[in-house]
Amino acid sequence: MIPTITGEEVREKLENGEQLALIDVRENDEVAEGMIPQAEHIVMGTIPEQLDRLDKETEYIIICRSGVRSENVSRFLIENGYKATNMTGGMLNYTGETAPKN
Repeated sequence: MIPTITGEEVREKLENGEQLALIDVRENDEVAEGMIPQAEHIVMGTIPEQLDRLDKETEYIIICRSGVRSENVSRFLIENGYKATNMTGGMLNYTGETAPKN
């Protein structure tokens, strides 16, 4: 089973100053409209070749638009020995601060 966290829980943790390892797996045009400023952007299709950037000891929270792609990426990461949590509902349900990707 894939661990999950809600967008509300992510927002609360960030507002409380927690350091989270967030990965937004949406496409470039999607993050241009706004993403969580603390998130790292890695397009879903490039995750397999980006694995060397990730640390197996870090708990990553995976984000997409609605939670479907992030669930798939979370499953892939877990199957490859990484720690991943899916942000359910994706950015559609996220009420915290966002900014266009620079």
